[in-house]
Amino acid sequence: MITGSIVATVTPMHEDGSVDLESLAELVEHHIASGTDAIVSVGTTGESATLSHDEHHTVIEKTIQYASGRIPVIAGTGSNSTAEALELTKVASELGADACLLVVPYYNKPTQEGLYQHFRLIAESVPVPQILYNVPGRTSVDLHNSTAIRLSQIDNIIGIKDATADIERGRLLIEKSPDDFVSYSGQDTHAMDLMLAGGKGTISVTANAAPNLMHQMCTAAVAGNEDKARELNDRLLPLHEAMFIESNPIPAKWALSEQGLIKNSLRLPLVPLTEEAQFHVRTAMIYTGVL
Repeated sequence: MITGSIVATVTPMHEDGSVDLESLAELVEHHIASGTDAIVSVGTTGESATLSHDEHHTVIEKTIQYASGRIPVIAGTGSNSTAEALELTKVASELGADACLLVVPYYNKPTQEGLYQHFRLIAESVPVPQILYNVPGRTSVDLHNSTAIRLSQIDNIIGIKDATADIERGRLLIEKSPDDFVSYSGQDTHAMDLMLAGGKGTISVTANAAPNLMHQMCTAAVAGNEDKARELNDRLLPLHEAMFIESNPIPAKWALSEQGLIKNSLRLPLVPLTEEAQFHVRTAMIYTGVL
């Protein structure tokens, strides 16, 4: 079981927009040294929407290579096209990903039965462990608890990244799903509460800028050490909020560039963090102690 602070890594880029593999290697080393428990490669934070398939595969392959088995690597392989998600998942499995993260299909608004059949087909076609990703704020489609529980009966669907920010709903899913079906938070501001309710970790944007503090907080929360978890989360809260002051991963990339870890380069339609937002992110980083 993968538990704890799972960083949704950015994809470093050069000024011309090409993927910066040297900085990617340094980021992986930084996370391992900082205690990060696992890496999600090429999720939303990794700008998956603007990477070509070749780039997508390369970033996953290199992340696995750089990690060298020291921490698990989860590959983002979701799509609103079932055929495309299936192909991405097959390739990630062949490259050696420890698991795959598949977002609820976006834009085409499938029914609950359509969602079930989408995820079932991919899981039955590729034996790699798979994590569902429900983020209705981005996809405009909500994977209902009842559908997630149906999917949890499939052996290699091992968990869900819950980005609904509805803690009561998250608690109910944890209570009603099998013990080996794991809930991960997908909202940093609510991650501690979900872990204290029985979640096993968080797939985190904040962990880009504060990997060691996130690791410590998640370790405490998963262990049920509420006082320690709250003490650490109070330090992290301004950064949780600052990481979403503009669209993810704009603030995360700016924060990492301020720490000297990457260049502050994104692909259109994303643009660099505004000066006003920079003030808020810098203030949060200083408060948290990561700048």
